[in-house]
Amino acid sequence: MVALSTWFRYIATKLEYSVSLSRKTYIQGQIADTEILDTIWRNLFHGKLTFLHWNKGEEMAPMIGNYGGTLLVRKIPAADPTGINRFICNTSVIDAYGHMGRWGLRSSSFCIVVLIKATTTVLLLGQKFTLLRCCAPVSKEVFLLCVCGRRVHVGDVVIVKDPVNSGDYIVRRLAAIEGYEMASTDEKDEPFVLEKDQCWVLADNQNLKPKQEAYDSRTFGPVTMTDIVGRVIYCLRNAVDHGPVNNSHFSKRQDSPVLEVELDVDEMAKNHKA
Repeated sequence: MVALSTWFRYIATKLEYSVSLSRKTYIQGQIADTEILDTIWRNLFHGKLTFLHWNKGEEMAPMIGNYGGTLLVRKIPAADPTGINRFICNTSVIDAYGHMGRWGLRSSSFCIVVLIKATTTVLLLGQKFTLLRCCAPVSKEVFLLCVCGRRVHVGDVVIVKDPVNSGDYIVRRLAAIEGYEMASTDEKDEPFVLEKDQCWVLADNQNLKPKQEAYDSRTFGPVTMTDIVGRVIYCLRNAVDHGPVNNSHFSKRQDSPVLEVELDVDEMAKNHKA
């Protein structure tokens, strides 16, 4: 039985996903300004936040297992490692500092949709948001659709588009994001800093030889954040061996309501490839 508080957190999480996905389609020019709200509500009430993925290979052993496993993956419409908030304000996209608009919000929490007035702070669902004034104040109410908080963290197990074999996906652990300085144990390799929207993914299996057996960033280099399509939150290795994936502390907290509501071990077992 799922607790009522968990349902509230799940709905808030699903709302964040809906807004993020709608914003992505809006920026890509797939929907018009007048279609934003309809798209948000349609995404909110249809479908799940997760999907099943079969992974094979020993790169992620022992987390997944040498013979593969069925994974429950939380969808990520736009991976954002920096935590910079972006918003849709009166159909204009603005950042947390109010560029391209009059107002901005700062928060480290989930997304929220709220009608606010020209005040300095807003309290909603137990979260305190700071309202940033960026020009002359306005007296009328302003409608804000805000997308808040990081979506991926270093230490998360993510599904990434294969940078070599287009159309395929690989499961690796997020080891570094933009701004990290990368240094190799091989003296022939020069240190470098990951650029904007770049990340470094690694295999878990320490028994594999780097650049030879371990197919990860040590082989193909950095990958772009947009290639991350989801975070693995649960793994079924066989009918009696399954459990949550060891992600970062922040992600496990964010994913807990999704796991409680959408996890169906019996369904995963039916789709498992022995």
